[in-house]
Amino acid sequence: MTDLLRVENLTVPIGAQVVLRDVALRVNEGQIVCLLGSNGVGKTTLMRTISGIYRNATGSIRFDGNEILNRPAHTIVAAGIAQAPEGRHIFAAMTVGDNLRVGASLRPPGEIATSMERIFDLFPLLKTRLRQKAGSLSGGEQQMLCIGRALMASPRLLLLDEPSLGLAPLVVRSIFALVERIRESGTSILMVEQNARAALAVADHAYLMEGGHIVLDGPAAEIVRTGRVISTYLGGSPAAA
Repeated sequence: MTDLLRVENLTVPIGAQVVLRDVALRVNEGQIVCLLGSNGVGKTTLMRTISGIYRNATGSIRFDGNEILNRPAHTIVAAGIAQAPEGRHIFAAMTVGDNLRVGASLRPPGEIATSMERIFDLFPLLKTRLRQKAGSLSGGEQQMLCIGRALMASPRLLLLDEPSLGLAPLVVRSIFALVERIRESGTSILMVEQNARAALAVADHAYLMEGGHIVLDGPAAEIVRTGRVISTYLGGSPAAA
């Protein structure tokens, strides 16, 4: 497989604290890669550093062979990476349609309609809500809008930060089914997710982060059987696996 994203020796300080130290991971073309870990271990910091929100890092982040470390966020979006952030952060006072168009702000005007049709194919509900205020949507609908807005940039790599956070179990299942459809449509995915069981069920490869370091990685089908993951993230005992 061809590397689409390669992170090497990444160290990220925030103020006086070093949040990430010597982090390395990669996402191959066509993969879903999940990043597991407890709250506060640096997962969101990693996502924000890849997407150019944090720009005080050392090491290397290469996308499609090109160095993007510490580049401005808009140039990283233009290069082909888009993020659906934790907590959704939609523009509540704007309509669904306007939220989607914000995601396409760097696209040529003639391509926006095509991007919209792709979003409506994935999220047909959004087509019926285009003139509705985004803040009036349910939590699951807002998450669809957040992902749809990111996909309006037609990224080759989608960063998903806690896509199931705060959602009902039935909605969580539909979100992860959509994650698989997004990959099938040609977009690779790096996903941070607390719901380890659901994430590992759809992922090809997984990384486990603790204390700002990657402490374990491997194919998702193998990671799900490791004692460290079973006991800490899957609510079982290694002997029962």
